[in-house]
Amino acid sequence: MISSFPGGKKKPVATINDIANEFIREEIEEFLERPDEIARFTEMFARARPAMQDIAAALIDGDHGTVDELTASALAGGTEALEIMDDALIAGMGIVGIKFRENFIFVPEVLACARAMKAGMTHIEPILSDSGIEPIGTVVMGTVKGDLHDIGKNLCIMMLRGAGFVVHDLGVDTSEDEFIEAVEQYQAPILGMSALLTTTMPNMGKTIDAFIDEDLREEVKIMVGGAPVTQAFADDMGSDGYGKDALACVALAKQFLEEEDEEFLYE
Repeated sequence: MISSFPGGKKKPVATINDIANEFIREEIEEFLERPDEIARFTEMFARARPAMQDIAAALIDGDHGTVDELTASALAGGTEALEIMDDALIAGMGIVGIKFRENFIFVPEVLACARAMKAGMTHIEPILSDSGIEPIGTVVMGTVKGDLHDIGKNLCIMMLRGAGFVVHDLGVDTSEDEFIEAVEQYQAPILGMSALLTTTMPNMGKTIDAFIDEDLREEVKIMVGGAPVTQAFADDMGSDGYGKDALACVALAKQFLEEEDEEFLYE
């Protein structure tokens, strides 16, 4: 297969064999089931340099020591911090998020992978901070009232921060008033809510209603997610978007910023 890109030229569509790292090839073949996700990650890793694939593989395997070592080595060898973050750490954690969503791995494995990503980001964050790169946006995140689950939320926060967002984490069991106070305090244009229990999902709707009651609904874009949450539920409660996993959460937050920029241009 071929696809077009600017200039009218054609380029081959990436295949699994274009990925140098055998472990990543096996992860995609074994754990990714949706055609769009297979295509997206195949393309992502096929264009990544082998050294980036090796870091991603170690992260997916939860090997924080290797991630630490390979990240330091790549930086010492002249690789840009942003390349490592995007092509290795965020790409690898994207696979982890899907495996967690589909119940191929569970909390202990995710925590090991999160520790591995943190080992890499320990090298990356100071460089990005010193570079003077401005954050691209601000997000408030929290698990709704009555729900004490946070692993999915924490994955989203890690990915959002890696993508350049400032994220204020309200933790778990977050009330409507706490969400409102945080959005006002941090002047956040984006709010993310998570729920893992069907019994706490309605609290997402209650929080949205509270923003309406305070005449703040038009000031913030609200995205929701969590294992029992669906697009239909998100639409019914009046949210602005639904993220099925951490990568979708980041994509949605970026979409909100683009929409905000467009609205500003036409005002």
